[in-house]
Amino acid sequence: MPEFLKADPQVVPRIVSEMEQQGYAVIERFLSEEQLEAARAHVKHEVARHEQEYFALQGRDAVRGSVIEAMSVSPEVTDLFRQIYQAGLGQPPRSPAIFPALRCLQGTSGKRESYYFHYDAAALTALIPLVTPTAGRHCGDFIFFPNLRNIRSSLYANIAEKALMQNTLTQKLVTFAVKRGWLKPVKIKIVPGNAYFFWGYRSLHANEPCDPKALRSTVLLHYGEPHSRDNLASRLFLGWNFRRARASNQRTTRKNVR
Repeated sequence: MPEFLKADPQVVPRIVSEMEQQGYAVIERFLSEEQLEAARAHVKHEVARHEQEYFALQGRDAVRGSVIEAMSVSPEVTDLFRQIYQAGLGQPPRSPAIFPALRCLQGTSGKRESYYFHYDAAALTALIPLVTPTAGRHCGDFIFFPNLRNIRSSLYANIAEKALMQNTLTQKLVTFAVKRGWLKPVKIKIVPGNAYFFWGYRSLHANEPCDPKALRSTVLLHYGEPHSRDNLASRLFLGWNFRRARASNQRTTRKNVR
């Protein structure tokens, strides 16, 4: 297993403080050049398999055998996430496992994935860019409204809020307001190899459009779900997220077959 960045006791307070004050914190060169190239090689393989259209791979099984899986089970990375979570929330996580996802925006199908504002199920999220466009108007910049809410004590309150914000009508209204400049999310020009930490559960986030001819590939590491997956409602809502990702992948596959 490749060796990843070890948790630095001096770094954790800085990360938590910056996430609270400005909404996000960055660890530069989180991935070494070797690790970044290995991840890009895996992306290249998946891009060819999905015929240069949008896809999202969720969970360890979906990235089995890659440096992305290795990162998600790394003791060093897991310990870093645990320290950040505990320092920020004041308690240990219910689940100590990191949930990885590989997301690639490309082709015409990638346009549908822009401005999809949502809250994560996990408290802590790290966004790690692998490939990003460097030229043109549409680079898929990360945009978000940081720390709009607190961790809810009730799973059902969380589900109600997510349903309110992630339905089609609300998505259209928020996107319209952002495009008009009435709502001004924080925008980040993400750099490959860096890790961008934010409270995914508390922050409404999305990405801007990406040029269909370009590739935007990112890894998302989710950690610490405040609400137990053992709860039936939690499992059903988590299943909805998986079904949405599968539906996007299936739309791409059907289009390519035609």
